[in-house]
This record gives sequence, structure tokens and C-alpha cells, in this order.
Amino acid sequence: MKEIRFAGGVKLVLPLEALAGPVSLLHRVRPLAGAPGCALSDSRGERILARVASSSDSGALRLRRILRPHWKTLLVALLAVVGETLADVLEPWPLKIVVDNILQGKRLSRLLDAAVVGAFGSSQSALLKFALAMVVLIAIVGGIGAYVEKYLTTSVSQWIAHDLRLLLYQRIQRLSLADHGKSRAGDLISRVTKDIDDVQDFIDTALIGIAVNVLTLVGMIGVMLYVNWRFTLIGLSVAPVLFVFVYFYSRKIKEASRTVKRKESDLLSGVAEVFNSIQVVQAFAREDYEDRRFTSESRENVRAGLQARSVKAKLSPMVDVIVAIGTCLVLGYGVTLVSAGELSTGVLIVFLMYLKKSYKPIKDLSKIANTLSKTAVSYERIQEVLGTESAIADMPGARTAPPFKGTIEFDRVTFGYEKDACVLRDVSLRVEAGQVAAIVGPSGMGKSTIASLVPRFFDPIAGAVTIDGADVRTLTLKSLRDQISFVLQDPLLFRGTIWENIAYGKPTAAPEDTIRAAQLANAHEFILNLPYGYATMVGERGSTLSGGQRRRIAIARAIVRDTPILILDEPTTGLDAASERAVVEAVERLMKGRTCLIIAHHLETIRRADVIFVVKDAAIVERGTHPSLLEAGGVYRELYDLQTGASRAPYANR
Repeated sequence: MKEIRFAGGVKLVLPLEALAGPVSLLHRVRPLAGAPGCALSDSRGERILARVASSSDSGALRLRRILRPHWKTLLVALLAVVGETLADVLEPWPLKIVVDNILQGKRLSRLLDAAVVGAFGSSQSALLKFALAMVVLIAIVGGIGAYVEKYLTTSVSQWIAHDLRLLLYQRIQRLSLADHGKSRAGDLISRVTKDIDDVQDFIDTALIGIAVNVLTLVGMIGVMLYVNWRFTLIGLSVAPVLFVFVYFYSRKIKEASRTVKRKESDLLSGVAEVFNSIQVVQAFAREDYEDRRFTSESRENVRAGLQARSVKAKLSPMVDVIVAIGTCLVLGYGVTLVSAGELSTGVLIVFLMYLKKSYKPIKDLSKIANTLSKTAVSYERIQEVLGTESAIADMPGARTAPPFKGTIEFDRVTFGYEKDACVLRDVSLRVEAGQVAAIVGPSGMGKSTIASLVPRFFDPIAGAVTIDGADVRTLTLKSLRDQISFVLQDPLLFRGTIWENIAYGKPTAAPEDTIRAAQLANAHEFILNLPYGYATMVGERGSTLSGGQRRRIAIARAIVRDTPILILDEPTTGLDAASERAVVEAVERLMKGRTCLIIAHHLETIRRADVIFVVKDAAIVERGTHPSLLEAGGVYRELYDLQTGASRAPYANR
């Protein structure tokens, strides 16, 4: 064992393995304590969010702002494309020199002849050397241009994907709970991953590729018109047919791609739902049912993919057939001219090469319809999220909340998750600063809803919720929630170390404060008995810990946060007697000096509450202290008798 002492007299005893092993507590402590050199935040990400996070901006404007920092890189890539295009345009000319000027003995133009003599002399082999040198030089220029273009576009596509992913992630995080309730987790994950990957692939492989093909096509058509305009018109006579055909099919491809995306999202959502509920699936032995459901959804996905592939597969061969018809027209006409002595063999060969090269960008542009359609659908799905305004957001003119004293008041509050179904109706209550207030009542009567309105997880339909006299809607969400702590009935933990899960409440807290929070939450002792103490990794959602341990970690997280308002959602539900006693002791320490709202399950745990509100039928029907409510003999007395009297079954209070 190794003892570590922190300032303030706090000491921590750890197994030596925790210090020497791959996961060291000290390694974990320093970053969370804000030690120098710690890179917890992505400064680039912060700049992106600062630049694009304004809720008043449209999604398209945000995307333009993401693209703006890369314009210099894209400009250099475009210049590289010009060099690559120039190499493509010049590539056939050395062959023409070999055929016409070396094999058939035709004279060079005066300017070109001077260039050959100046570079290679006037020997018989000079012209061949010039042609060979041109082949190599054109290849080098084209290779360098292609490399620079590919390297830069890949770099830009990676960073744009990063920025877009970050923007989408921050938008999803800031959607209200109501918005999340209407969405499927798998669909949102698909948009953050697969849809952004499609946009990245488009930037990487198609965006500059379109510029390359367009420039190449324009350059080659210009040269072809210069060489023989009749040839050019005959060769390009099939282009209008080609573009009409591609336009018609691209609409079908886009619709098929949209169906595939929808099926992929459904499949991923189903998988995420099952994995998150795996304990229920196994508890009810429903693995075979989930297998059948997954098989059905997977087959639907396969059918959609095959249908889309069928549409896409028809495009390429039809384009090849149309291009072949154009080539036949040019070849037949060209051979006729060569036979009549009206055209040299070299010019025909060069023209055919140009025609082939001009058809290639036409074919590429037509076949890119598949990529464009898929990217357009992905972009639409991304825009749907970016264009969604959260139902709960900072109001215009919202101000930073001052330090709270903690007086909470509901003034004639009415609320419903659906407009025609009120969960709360005309509710008024007041909790003084420093008071402990309990909310009790039968299942489904709005207890949790009352607690959810305080941090503005939802907004009331009518009435107002105030803290220290200020309507919570006039305060910024961050400054409001920064002064409220939560201990939930299901204490969610993240995959990480025990230390990280406690310090999640306040990452800037000193190590001594984090350890003291664990001690006050009755968690310190069991943590030290874990294999690596505070450096022990916790499974996803805290699955490697017991319910009581998870609850105490959550309490420690709330203690280290040290806020004036505390919300407790049935903190002792589902615990054995020993764990409940430890949690109750920790909760009592946590509540000292704070305004507390407790959603109560066991009424014995709220006997010392300063005020108890009884909720029934969407309204507060009773209020008072534990003794006064028992004496009144109303709803509270009925609930209390149910738990302590004839009924032995535990009362379900949700």
C-alpha cells in the first residue's frame, strides 16, 4: 500500500498497483485538477463553436463559417488541379510528334523547331529526345499536381469532418429533453458518424474531382475545336443525350439513397436500444425475439440497398453505350478523311485520344451522380439537426444568474408534455432558502416534473418558476444549472475511473476536495477496497458497481459540485438496509446549508423535512410537516399507512 498526502491533511492510501500500473491515480488526478500541461479541451473545437454556435445563424451559414478557414488550402489544391489538367491536355502531343514529325517526316512549326534545337541540338535524334523528354515532364507535372491535390483535399476533408462533427455534436447536446424524447439515439448517432463520413468522402474524392473534370473537359474541347471543329461537334453530339439521361437517373438515385439512409438509421436505432436495455432483454429471455426483429430490420436494409444498387448499376453501362456511339461516329468520319488525304494520321490519333479523355470527365461527371445524391441526402439529414432550434434555450436578453440564495417559488404553474394533457395544473409552492422540501404523491402525478422545471429541463405552459425572485427563463441555462446539483434515482456513471466520475461534477476541484466529497458520501472506504482504488475503471453506466455504490458516487459528485440548490430523485429506492443507511447518512450531510427538493419514495426518510408537498391529480392537495400531515388524515396519511400499516408490499411511488 502507498500513502499519498494532500494539502489540508487529507490522505489517500492506494494499492501500489494503482500507482505503477497502466492506469495511475496520479495520472488521473492531475488532469482533472487542472494541472499545468493538461489538454482537456480542444482549442480548435472551442474556436469552431465560438464561431458557429449562435442560435440565430442558419445551418448553411454555420457550414460556410466552417469552410471559410480552409479557403487558402483549397485554393492551392485548385492550382494543383490546374497543373494536373494542363498535363492531361498536353499528354497526346508527344505521340503526334512521333507519328507525324518523326515517322512521316513532316516539319515542325518554327517556334517548336527553335525550342527543340535550343534544348537538344540539331541532330537527327534531337526530336525523339524532345518527345521523350516531354512525356516524362508531362508525367512529372501531372504526378506532382495529383499528389498535392490529393494530399490537401484529404487534409481539408478530415478537418471539415471534424469541425462538422463537433458542430453537430454540440447541437444535439443542447437540444431539450423533449427534443431528445422525440428522437432515436441510433438515428442521431448515424447522423454524427455515417452522414458526416459521406460529406467527408465527397470533399475528399469528388469536390476537387469535379473541378478537375470540368477544367479538363473545357481545355480538351477548346483544343479539339482548334484542331477540327467538325470532329468536335460530331464527337460531342451525344453529350446532350448523356446529360439528360444522367439527370433523370440522378433523381432516382437520390430517392433510393434516402431510403437506404432511413433503413440504416432504423437498424442502428434498434441495435442501440437493445444494447442499452440488455439487462431487460436477458431478464425476460427475449434474445430470440430480438434476433428475429434484428433479422427483419437487417433484411429491410439489404432490400433497400439492393434496390438502390439496381438503380445505380443501370447508369454506368448506359453511359458507356452512349459514349461508344459517339466514338464510332468520330472514328468513322476520321478514317474517311484520312483515306481521302484530308487529315493526317497523327492528327486523327491525337483527336481520338482527346475524345477519349474528354469522354472520361463526362463519364466521371455523370457517374458522380451517385456520390452527389448520397452526399445530398446526408447533408439534408445534417441540416435537419442543425436547423432544429431547441425548445429550451437562452431567451433573448437572458442574463447570467447571480449567486443563488436558494428560494424557489412556483407561481400558478401549468405544464403538460402534450398540449391537451396537463401533468401540473395551477401549481403554486414556495421553498425558502436553506429549506428541505419533499414532494410526495401517487405514481404519475407530476412529482418529477416539478423538479424538472427548476433547472429548465422543460418550460411551463403557464405561470412562472422563480429562484430568488428571478424567473428562471430570464437566466442563461449554463449559469442556472451551474448552481444546481442532482442525485438521480438511476445514478448514471460514465465509463472512466472512479475519480473521473466524482470529479465530473466539478473538474476544476482540488484533489483534496474530491477525496473529501467521497468521504462525506460514505464512498471513500469501498473505493479504497477496489482493485485500483480511485483509478479503478467503471463500466458503462456504472455496471461494475452495486446500486448503493453508484448512488454514493453520485452523491460525492453532487458534494464536490457544492451548489446552493440540490435536487434528489428518490435517493434510497431499491437499496438494501445497509446501503440505504449509508446513503441516508451521506444525503443528510449533502443537504446541510442547501435548498433541497426531494422526490420521496420512503416517507420515513423525509420525516425531518421542513415542508412536504403532496401531489395528486396534477395539483398540490396538501402541504405541511410530517406530523401535521399525519394529523390531517388526508392523502399523505393514506400513503404513510400504506407503507407502514397493512400493506407489506413496498409502495411504488413513480
